[in-house]
Order: sequence, then structure tokens, then C-alpha cells
Amino acid sequence: MKKILVTGAAGFIASHLIKKLLDNGDFVIGIDNFYTGSESNIEPYLQNENFKFIQHDVVTPYHFDVDEIYNLACPASPPHYQRNPIYTFKTCIFGILNALELAKKTGAKLLQASTSEVYGDAMVCPQDEKYFGNVNPNGIRACYDEGKRASETLICDYNREYGLNAKIARIFNTYGENMDVNDGRVVSNFIIQALNNEDITIYGDGSQSRSFCYVKDLVEGLTLFMDSDFTGPLNLGNPCEFTVKDFANYVIELTSSKSKCVYLPLPQDDPHKRKPDISLAREKIGFEPRYTIEQGIKNTIEYFRNKIS
Repeated sequence: MKKILVTGAAGFIASHLIKKLLDNGDFVIGIDNFYTGSESNIEPYLQNENFKFIQHDVVTPYHFDVDEIYNLACPASPPHYQRNPIYTFKTCIFGILNALELAKKTGAKLLQASTSEVYGDAMVCPQDEKYFGNVNPNGIRACYDEGKRASETLICDYNREYGLNAKIARIFNTYGENMDVNDGRVVSNFIIQALNNEDITIYGDGSQSRSFCYVKDLVEGLTLFMDSDFTGPLNLGNPCEFTVKDFANYVIELTSSKSKCVYLPLPQDDPHKRKPDISLAREKIGFEPRYTIEQGIKNTIEYFRNKIS
């Protein structure tokens, strides 16, 4: 039995990761301060003798004797990370520093939930791990984009200086059950609006593209990566690409909604193309998304339908 620490435990992705780890027979310690996470996401595990939850902010140092650390603690959607940009940046920097220090003391393997946002408004498509990105360091998204980029710098320096086994997973757009109704990202926004027969709000002309990965595929990728000898950076996502406008119409179709699309100004630094090149993930860890977009979106629609009914 491995002892595994998951930070940001009450978050959307982390809650699915915890289920998988518990199903594997591991002992899991989860920490979260509920800044964006929801207690309902971890409620199913609270009576499990192999799960221990501690309310704690990762900005403050912590110590647990563990074999592995998944650092998932950070606001991840624009409305959430822009609400308090200074705190977001502190969560990125102090959060990874505290996780790295724990890994150094205990010899634990560490996996950092980085993001496709490190590529910024990419000038190449699809994006591979060799691309350095096109990020505005002074923009409204920089607290998250640059926070995650700086986190990657710290990980690489700790690996070089101290011989750590710390891994960088660049996570692309992920969706599925346990997303917050007020998450603020494309999938949740469009599904909630469609189920309520409200106008679907598209920022810009809808020609910008996104690639959506179902959360169960993403969690499989995270655990495969942790179990490998590779440290990354490594893209994890689904290369299936939609324009935002086409995706809105797809959600309308699957929900049989009466919603219409309306168009609003594009926010500053919003990326125009977001599609992962997962060739390296296929090669290094055997990662391959298994769920079709139809399967994943139908499951997510049903989740939100029950959530708002």
C-alpha cells in the first residue's frame, strides 16, 4: 500500500484521482482549503479507512510521510484565478515550493498539475512540449499562466539540484462529473445554459478552437505518468478539436435545447488555438484517450442535469 498525498483534494480532477487511487488499494491523504473545491466532491470517501482529509492551505508548509505527491491545488478557471490574482500566484509558487520541500525530505515522487496555459496564445498548433509559448506576463491571465510557468522552473531546478523525481503534467481542457456549476469554463457554461434554455454566450466570433478531454482519461494519464520513469514536461489531453461555435451547437443538439448563441467581446489574451500534441505521452507512458467526446459530454450533461434539477 502506497501513501499518497493529493493537494487540492476537493477539486474536480482531484476527486476523480482520489477514487482511482483508493480503488487501487492506496492510502490517500487529501488536503484542501475549499477556496474553489467542494466538500461534496470528497464526501463519498470520508468514511473510507484508507482516506484522511485535512483542511489546509498549501501556501503554508505541511509535512506528511508519503511515497507520492500529486500537487493539484490551484484555482484553474479564469473567473476563479482572476478573483484574487495575487493569491493565485502565491498558490502556484508557495504551493509547489512546499510540495518540493516535502519531496526532498521524504524522497517521494511528485507530480505537478501544470497546464496548457503555459503555451499562452500559441503561435503553433498543435502544441508540443518543445514549444516555449506566447504568454503576456502583464495580462489578466498572467497570475495563472506565469505562476504555472514559474512552478515548472522550480521543479526543473529542484530535479537538477537535488536529484528529485518531480514530474510536470501539462493538462489541457478537461471536463466531466464534479465540475462546479459556476466553474466558468466552456463545457460547464454551455451545458448549464443549454439545460436552462438560456442564450449560450460565445466570446469572440467562435472560430477559436479547444480540445476537450474527459476526466477519466486524464486521471488515467496522471497515474500512468506517476508510475513511469519520465519527468516531462508531458502534455495530457485529447487532440479532438472543436471550434467554440461548433461545440456550442453540439451541446445544443445533445441537450435538445432551445438555446441560441450570442456573441460577446473576446477577453484579453484568450488563446485562439488549443490542441495538444500527445505523441510524447503515447511514446513515454502509453497514454491514449478512450472516451469519445459523445460519451463524455453525455455523462457530463446528465451530471449537471441532476445537479441543477
